[in-house]
Amino acid sequence: MPKMKTDRGAAKRFKVTGSGKIRRRRAFRSHLLEKKSSTRTRRLARGAEVTGGDARQVRRLLGI
Repeated sequence: MPKMKTDRGAAKRFKVTGSGKIRRRRAFRSHLLEKKSSTRTRRLARGAEVTGGDARQVRRLLGI
């Protein structure tokens, strides 16, 4: 059977850490930032970990 191809859209959105966790960007940081508090925008700037069933699906898309 041929190798699984990596989903290129997923590859651009997720990164795998050295320990094997999957990192993602947070939503709601692209526009309309004026009305969001500085605390909120700072928090949204940090990455987050993909957990649970989502992680399983992302792993499949990344071909891990």
